[in-house]
Amino acid sequence: MSSIYNPDINDSLSKESISAKKALKRELGLKQILGRSKAVQEIREKIVRVSSCDVNVLISGESGTGKELVARAIHYLSRRAARPFIPLNCGAVPENLFENELFGHAKGAFTDARLRQTGLVKEAEGGTLFLDEIGVATPYIQVKFLRLIQDKEYKPLGDPRPQKADIRIIAATNCDLLTLVREGRFREDLFYRLNIASIHIPPLRQRMEDIPLLVKHFVAKYSREYNKPTIEIAEDAVDALLSYSWPGNIRELENKIQQLIVMATSNVIRSGDIRLPAEEPIHDGTEIEHFRVAKERTVNTFEKNYLVKLLKQYRGDVVSAARRAGKSRTALWNLLRKHNLSPKQFRY
Repeated sequence: MSSIYNPDINDSLSKESISAKKALKRELGLKQILGRSKAVQEIREKIVRVSSCDVNVLISGESGTGKELVARAIHYLSRRAARPFIPLNCGAVPENLFENELFGHAKGAFTDARLRQTGLVKEAEGGTLFLDEIGVATPYIQVKFLRLIQDKEYKPLGDPRPQKADIRIIAATNCDLLTLVREGRFREDLFYRLNIASIHIPPLRQRMEDIPLLVKHFVAKYSREYNKPTIEIAEDAVDALLSYSWPGNIRELENKIQQLIVMATSNVIRSGDIRLPAEEPIHDGTEIEHFRVAKERTVNTFEKNYLVKLLKQYRGDVVSAARRAGKSRTALWNLLRKHNLSPKQFRY
C-alpha cells in the first residue's frame, strides 16, 4: 500500500499551524495592552519576562485598570497558551458553594449529586486559573487556595482520592494585600505563594498620555460593532476627555466611548457631544486662591482625612498608627492636636 504521507504538504501544514498559533498569541497577548506611557511599556516588558517562567503571578491595580487583560496576555504568551484560561471572581461565589465550584464533586457526594461534576481546577488543567479579587477571599477559601498551590493537588467533594493539578495561578487584587496581611485578614503564607512575580498597573489618571490611543482603539472597535464604521472623534473631543481624571479607569473610558458611538448624530464626535461627571473643584470661590493659601488648605484637608482613616483602621491605637504612618508617637500626637482629633473617638 502506498503511503499518503507527502513531506512537502505536511511540512507546509505544520508551518502554517505554527504561524497561526503565533498570530493568535500576538492577537490575544501584548496587542491588547495599549498605551505609549513608560508605565505601559514596563508592564509589557514584565509580561514577556513573566510569561516565559511558569510561576504564580500577582497583579495589582485599581478596579477597571485591565488586570484580566494582563493575566490573559501572560497566559497566551506562555507555554500554556493552547490550554484553557479559566477566570474565577473570588467575591462572586458564596463560601458554602466555593469548594464545589473550585474542585467539583463525585457522584453521590450529596443528595442531588447524581453525576460526577468537574470543578474549575479540572477545567483549567494544563492552563491558567485566574483568581480575580483575591483580596476578598474569606479565611476558609484562602486555606483551600494555599493547599492547592502547595500540594499541586485537590480532592473533589465526596472523593477520597486526591487529584493532581497541573495549572498556573495568576491572582489579581485592587486591595493592598500587605496591609491585609498586617491586619490579619489575609494569610501571609498565601501572599508569598502568590507573589512570586508581581505586576502593578497604575490608574489611568497617572498615565494620561495613553488616553488618545485608547480612545482611537475604542472608537474603531465600537463603530464596527454598532455598524457605524465612518465615525471619527475630533481633536477637541479628545482634549475634553483628557480633562477628566477617570476614577473608573479604562473601564469607565470604554463605557463613555460606547455611549458616544451609540448616541452619535453625525460622523464626527466633538467636545460639545461629551458630558462628563462633575469633579470636586479645587476651590469654592470664583477667583483662584493664592498658591500658599490653596496649598495649606489642601495639605490640612489631606492630613485630617488621612488621620481619621488611620485611626479608624487601628481603632485609636496611637502606637500602631504611628508605626504604620512612619512617624514618631510625638509627631502623630502633634498632628492629632492640630486637627482637634482624639484617639478615644475611634476606640470601639
